[in-house]
Amino acid sequence: MLLYGKKRKELSGGFRRTTNNRMELLAAIMGLKSLKEPCNVALYTDSRYLVDAMSLGWAKQWKQKGWKKSTQEPAKNPDLWEELLDLTAYHHVTFEWVPGHSGVIENERCDELSVDAANEADLPPDVNYESEN
Repeated sequence: MLLYGKKRKELSGGFRRTTNNRMELLAAIMGLKSLKEPCNVALYTDSRYLVDAMSLGWAKQWKQKGWKKSTQEPAKNPDLWEELLDLTAYHHVTFEWVPGHSGVIENERCDELSVDAANEADLPPDVNYESEN
C-alpha cells in the first residue's frame, strides 16, 4: 500500500509456492517500482528480516561477499535483495518496523491484502524459489 498525502494505492499479488520472507521483500520491491520518479520513502513493515537486513547493512554485506552471510552460509533470496538494493540506490528509503497484528490500521490492511492474494486460484510460480527448492 502506498500513501502520499490523501492519495492511496493498494497493490497485491503472490506466488503459488514461496515463503513469507520472499513476499515481504517483493512487497517492498513492487511498492518502490510503482514510483515514477526518485522519492523519499518511509517504508513500514512488520518484517524484522527486511528492516534489519536493510537498516543494519546486512544485505549490502551479503552482496559484497558474493551473497554469503558472515557464517559463510549462502544468503537467502539474493535475487530479491539485489533488486531491492538497486531500488534503494534510486530512492531514499528508510525502513520502519511496526509490530504485526497490533492494530496498526495500514499494516492490518496490508495483511488482509496479502491473505486475499495468497488465496487466489492459479497463482504464478515463484520461478527463482521453485528452482532452488
